[in-house]
Formats: sequence, structure tokens, C-alpha cells
Amino acid sequence: MTGLLSVVMPTYNGERYLAPALESLLPQLDAGVELVVVDDGSTDGTVELVERLTRGTATRVLRPGRVGNWVAATNVGLREARGEWACFLHQDDLWLPGCLARLRGALATAPGALVVHDTRFVDPAGAPLGPWTCPLPGGDVAPAAFVERLLIQNFVSINAGAFRRAVALEQGGLDERLWFSADWDLWLRLGASGPVRVLREALGAYRVHPESQTAARAIAAGEWEDQLGTVLDRHLAAWPVAGPRRRAVERAARCSVAVNSALAVAARGGQAAWLPLALRLLALGPLGWHRYLRDSRIVQRVASRLRLQRRLQRSR
Repeated sequence: MTGLLSVVMPTYNGERYLAPALESLLPQLDAGVELVVVDDGSTDGTVELVERLTRGTATRVLRPGRVGNWVAATNVGLREARGEWACFLHQDDLWLPGCLARLRGALATAPGALVVHDTRFVDPAGAPLGPWTCPLPGGDVAPAAFVERLLIQNFVSINAGAFRRAVALEQGGLDERLWFSADWDLWLRLGASGPVRVLREALGAYRVHPESQTAARAIAAGEWEDQLGTVLDRHLAAWPVAGPRRRAVERAARCSVAVNSALAVAARGGQAAWLPLALRLLALGPLGWHRYLRDSRIVQRVASRLRLQRRLQRSR
């Protein structure tokens, strides 16, 4: 039976943060909304915790076996889901109160295949770290304008996009080769397909913690930059804008990829090439700096992690 919305949650050894994630979501579920949990071969009590907390709710737990790829597990959930719309909630993230009610109203009138909203960064205990906002005004945004901003940086949290499930599946779902940037790729594809409804309200929380799969995973030299560059190249090629504007967007976007890659290396204790990166940023000029700072949300993203570092240091 088809419903309005399927919430897809990939899980793997998520006992530490899973209960708060489910407790933020389950009280809001109502008719026409389901939760689809796809467990990637957890060896702790993740599945038992899900089954206990979701008993009596519209929840299905799928156990395809160990794949070792959250993107592939998420695609299993998308294919098995029954909602007209779908969204993601990772095992360490949260819905904020009123999220479903606000989404329900937006989905009913959305003209395109994607609805996005603001989020908040929170620490391992769920305490606020700062906002993560969309660099666009609220309302319906034309595809070219949405893609222009999103090419600079993925400003849509994994739990901040709801989308027409059939459109995503027709496009092949998430690209399973992109373990880090698959969501950015999906938002760009969906955003290019029609108007995007932007809700300038924080409806979810993104938890920043050192045990997250992307933070804890070891990366090979250049892997982060390759993943981001693959998405950027793919969508720059399809973006129907030419001339000086296109060149300005590409320069800022490639600087953003370089900054994100350097930050990923530094976060893992590596040595980033900061001087060449600083010179590259300086070469953008005032208009390029404005574009980069506005669309990358670099200040919000770095500030949240610096606050977390200070909290962790004080707690030692």
C-alpha cells in the first residue's frame, strides 16, 4: 500500500546514538508514514534495539546481510519503501519537534521532486553546536539557481531533503561508488529536475562526533578530493549556464573541493598543503570570496567542529 512518506534509516552497530534518533522520530509518525530500517550486518544490539523501540509502529526492518556500504544499504531501503516521498534519517541524527507536520504541508504542494530545509549541528550528547542553513530564500527555487549554489558545496544535510521516491529510483538511486558524496550527487540530480521547495526552518539535527562513519573511515591519498571532484565534474557538465558566471562558479566550487579535502586530511592527523590552498582562495578575489563564503557555509561547518573540540577538551 502506497503512503505519503518513507523514512529510510541505514544502520550498522549504532547502539550508542540509535535510541535518541528513533525517539525523535517515532512520536511524529502518523498515517501514511513508515520507517524502513536497513541493517548492514550489525554485530551489536542494533537490530534488537530497533525492534524493541518500534514495536507497534509502521516500521519494517530489512536485513540484507553485511554489505559494508551505507549507500548500498540505503538503496535497498529506497527500493523496498512504499511512500510517494522518501527521506533519510541516519542512526546518529535527529528529527526536531514538528518536523513531520511541516514536511507534510510542504510535500502536499511542492511543484518539483525535492524539498529541503535547514538543520542544526549537535554534539555527541545532543547539545547544540550551531546552525546549518541553506544559502537560499524560502519558497520555490528554479533548478538552475538551486544547482548554481549547490555546486559550490553540499549545504543539504543527509536528513534535510525529502524527495519523490520514483524520481530518485528512475535516476538510479544513490551512486554506490560514492561512499562520502552520494547524497550531494542525489540532491544535484533531483534539484536539476524541477523547482525545489526550500523551507528556511531547522527541522532536523546533524550529530557531529568522531565515531561517525565518514569521520572514522580511513581514506587513501586523494580519495576525498576524487569523490567530490567526480560529483562536481558530473554536474558542471550538465549545468546549462555558460560565460563568466559559469567560470566564476567553477573556480569557487573547485576551491571548495580543495578546502574540504584539506580539512578531511587534517581531521585525520595528516599534513594538508595550506599555503597553496590559501593562495588559491586569494585568487578568487572579493566576488569569489563572497560566493564561496555564502554558498559553502564554511563558517558554520568549521565553527561547529571547533566548538565540539573545545567541549571535548574541557571534558577530559
